[in-house]
Amino acid sequence: MQGGNSTKISFPSSSAEGGKDIFLSSFYLAPIGYYAALFQADSAKIEIGENYRKQSYRNRCVIAGANGAMPLSIPIEKPETPKCPTKDIRIADHGNWRHLHWNAIVSAYNSSPFFDYYRDDFEPFYEKKYDFLCDFNEQLQGLVCRLLGVETPVSYTIAYEETPAPRVIDLRETFHAKREPEYETPVYYQVFSEKFGFIPNLSVIDLLFNTGNEARLVLAGVEKLVI
Repeated sequence: MQGGNSTKISFPSSSAEGGKDIFLSSFYLAPIGYYAALFQADSAKIEIGENYRKQSYRNRCVIAGANGAMPLSIPIEKPETPKCPTKDIRIADHGNWRHLHWNAIVSAYNSSPFFDYYRDDFEPFYEKKYDFLCDFNEQLQGLVCRLLGVETPVSYTIAYEETPAPRVIDLRETFHAKREPEYETPVYYQVFSEKFGFIPNLSVIDLLFNTGNEARLVLAGVEKLVI
C-alpha cells in the first residue's frame, strides 16, 4: 500500500453497532477512492457546512489526457468573508469554464470504450448554469452513483459537525488534491496507458468511461481505505 506507515480503517459490521456509516466532503467528480468508500458504505453524510478550502477536490478533479494527468478547476466567486461555508460558495461565471471542461473531457475520453454510452448523461451539466458549487457537485454525484449502481443513502449537514456521531468513519480529511493517496486503486484499462502507464487516483469519470459496468468491480477492489 502507498503511505508506508498507514493503518487500515476497520468498517464495523452491519449490526447493532451501527453499520458502515461514513462522513465525506462535497467534491467535483471525486477520485475513485471516494466512490469506493460510498460503494462500500451503508450510509453516508456529506459535509457542506465546513469552511471552504481552496486547492482541494471541492472545485477540482483530475482526468487523464493526451499529455498525462490534467486538473480541471471550477472558478468560484471570492467569498465576502475569509471563512465561508462550502454550501454558500458560488460558481464564478467567467472564463467560459463549462465549455473548457467539457472540451477537455471530450478530448481525453472520446476514444475510450464507453464515452459515447455516457456522453448524453454528462453533457447537460456543462450546458446549464449552476449558481452554487455544492448543487453542481452533488447533482453530478447523484448521476455518477446512478450510473455505477451505488445506492448508498446520502444525507447532508446543515451546519459544520466537528465531531461525527459515534461509530461513523470520518473520511473528510482522507482525500487531498495535494497529497498522494494512502490506498491502492486496482489497475484498469486507460486510454493512454501505453504512453504514461497506469495513472492512479483519477476522477471517477476516468474509471466509468474506460470500464463501463465493470467499474463496480474496481470499486469493490479498493480495499478498506487507509489513513
